[in-house]
Amino acid sequence: MPDMTRIPSAEAKGEISIVHLGLGAFHRAHQAVYLEHYRQRTGDTAWGVSSANLRSSVGLVDALREAGLRYHVAEYADSEHVTVREIGVIKEALFSGRDGNGHWGRDREALLARLAASDTHLVTLTVTEKGYFLNPASGELLIDDPMIAVDIAMPTQPRTAPGLLVEALARRRVQGLAPFTVLSCDNMPDNGKRTRNAVIQLAKRRDTALAEWIEREVAFPCSMVDRIVPAMTENDFTRLAELGIEDPNAVVGEAFSQWVVEDDFPQGRPAWEVDGVEMVADVAPFETMKLRMLNGSHSLLAYLGALDGIETVAEAVSRDDLVALLRRYMLDEAAPTLTMPEGTDLTAYAEQLLRRFANDSLRHRLQQIAMDGSQKLPQRWLHGAQARLAAGGEVSCTALGVAAWIRYTASTDLSGRSHAVDDPLAERLADLHARHGNNVAALVPAFLAVEDVFPPALAAEPCFTEAVMAAYTTLTQQGLAGALASLGQA
Repeated sequence: MPDMTRIPSAEAKGEISIVHLGLGAFHRAHQAVYLEHYRQRTGDTAWGVSSANLRSSVGLVDALREAGLRYHVAEYADSEHVTVREIGVIKEALFSGRDGNGHWGRDREALLARLAASDTHLVTLTVTEKGYFLNPASGELLIDDPMIAVDIAMPTQPRTAPGLLVEALARRRVQGLAPFTVLSCDNMPDNGKRTRNAVIQLAKRRDTALAEWIEREVAFPCSMVDRIVPAMTENDFTRLAELGIEDPNAVVGEAFSQWVVEDDFPQGRPAWEVDGVEMVADVAPFETMKLRMLNGSHSLLAYLGALDGIETVAEAVSRDDLVALLRRYMLDEAAPTLTMPEGTDLTAYAEQLLRRFANDSLRHRLQQIAMDGSQKLPQRWLHGAQARLAAGGEVSCTALGVAAWIRYTASTDLSGRSHAVDDPLAERLADLHARHGNNVAALVPAFLAVEDVFPPALAAEPCFTEAVMAAYTTLTQQGLAGALASLGQA
């Protein structure tokens, strides 16, 4: 049994000044933990959280309510050392998604009232890349998406995060209240700017004056978040039970955690810096570093590993050839595209990431990382590849990753075993496979022509297309080991 440190939550009634959209595992293991640290360290109870689930899991909201809105986070340094924290900073749990009967927004009006309340100063989001309903390549609002179409047609009954923000801000404007600050905590480049873009584009469909007010008055700071938080499994609950923690709402994550935030909060904020949040003038360098090096490496492992039947990140990095691939990708392809503050050691950062990936206590499943690839590839790989090619560099690791993603979307691994493809574009991608089959000369260019994913300028680079085609051929004919060996000879 691992050594366990147990830290109870502080008892405090608290006030609600923060609304969070996206009551998932990452929020509960990251932002909520920072706020619990802050509350315990400072005694300031003014920054309690109302957390809302916008997806189809009403069960989590009800389970948290039944547990008195308290839950546990197990932070594993390794399989032998774990810290268990009780979190009590969430003061309200709401459900605004679609329930099992197809009904929308059980607590939507309560959520909108909370967002429009004068005590609400900050709204944070973890709704994943697809929750912003932006074209991942162009940044344009997906106005033809059925969810966004409903928000345009019925703006006072929103279903999406951008729709909820627009309606709440409209209510505050009518009441003469100052707007809340909107802080995205999702893995997107310029996540604050992209959130602002989604909200303003949607607001323009409703009221030009409202859109202008939002553009002028609302702050959308950027942030970078980092903590590995795998989806919970029965094995995780069993491990916690062995430690005496019987909690159906518990989450497991690594001990490492980082939060870098652009300091732009006109309506005030917690003094997060007292407990490790890095408040900076410009998040972009840290954000891009994490997206291209950590998340880009994760995606390489996800698609290549899943095609070879590898289940977890730790299992993948137990292979020397995959570790060599990650080092080469991070240092030769990703790092040269980064402009970091003086003193940043990217080699040390890469080695730290490899140590974190090797934490076998987390069982971070590659299939979880592989979700929503069409939304993730531009910021994790493709923008960096464009920059690298423009500088005269080569992108063979990225090309192999793209080839692996294309093959992964065929819904089988290299041995023919089936897997689900959880992606907003899954049907379109399946159609491309059905149309072109194993004709690599047609299949790869057809994928690269999907402008929702691939920037046209990158797709038009003959050397990139040729590299992806060559990698796809080697991967499908010689398997993962052969593709990695071939890459090492390049």
